[in-house]
Amino acid sequence: MGAMTAAPEILRFQIDSMIWATARVLDAAAQLTADELARDFATAHRSVIGTLAHIFFADRVWLRRIRGEAPGAGPEQGLPGLPVLRESWAAVHREWQEWASALGPADASAVLSYTDLRGNAWQTPLWQVVLHVVNHGTHHRGQVTGFLRAMGRTPPPLDLIAYCRGL
Repeated sequence: MGAMTAAPEILRFQIDSMIWATARVLDAAAQLTADELARDFATAHRSVIGTLAHIFFADRVWLRRIRGEAPGAGPEQGLPGLPVLRESWAAVHREWQEWASALGPADASAVLSYTDLRGNAWQTPLWQVVLHVVNHGTHHRGQVTGFLRAMGRTPPPLDLIAYCRGL
């Protein structure tokens, strides 16, 4: 992808909107019963809680990578409960914001060298990593809103324009 880049302000905006949307979908999930949270929709991550946990673990893996740390893994002992997930995710989101607050123009273009969870080596500009993390979460939050609708619930608006409008 050539010499494209993204301004640090745009990356911070994207991270902030991701955090906003995640909080809204977590609030909606908190209204579900334990059976609804675990209901199997036969998708890749099965359920509301499984899909939320997947997004969380990806957010954490990428944060660790950009910090030069080992990425860790997903849930070793099953899925976390929603309260634990919320608390852990809030901490990861604070760390994303702290990292982004120090981001300068040259940093956004810096190339991250890392190994994926299958052991493949990659090099990716940081701005692409941030946009990937945001887009990945958007995709899976969309799945969760579909699950909510299938259970007769009305999901909150998660569109970026809703964030911009302060809805």
